[in-house]
Amino acid sequence: MRLIPYLNFDGQCREAFAFYAAALGGKVVFQSSYGESPMRDEVPPDSHDRIMHAQIEAAGATLMGADGPPPHGASATCINVDVSTVEDAERIFAALAEGGQVQMPIAETFWAHRWGALTDRYGKPWMVNCMKPM
Repeated sequence: MRLIPYLNFDGQCREAFAFYAAALGGKVVFQSSYGESPMRDEVPPDSHDRIMHAQIEAAGATLMGADGPPPHGASATCINVDVSTVEDAERIFAALAEGGQVQMPIAETFWAHRWGALTDRYGKPWMVNCMKPM
């Protein structure tokens, strides 16, 4: 399991991640806009250039981010729990959600075997991800 900081922006993700990669001596290893995704027809055309997901790798560390849609506003930072099995994803999601509020129930997506978003009982935002191979 890896715990990965996930930063949300309001249209500045592409620029910020280029800056962070340079500052940290790392590399943007993945970046995709809403317009490049299977969600293209589900978002307004003026959102197509916004970043749906970006990832930096630097000296063994990972940083992720996006131009997040609500409830993941620009000031929100959450922890992404990255696990390797569907069973772990479902177990951890259920445990973190107990007494909290689920924004996106855990389910299969086009990028993950399981993904879900929640706010725990202490008001802290989390995502749980069991990724499909890129």
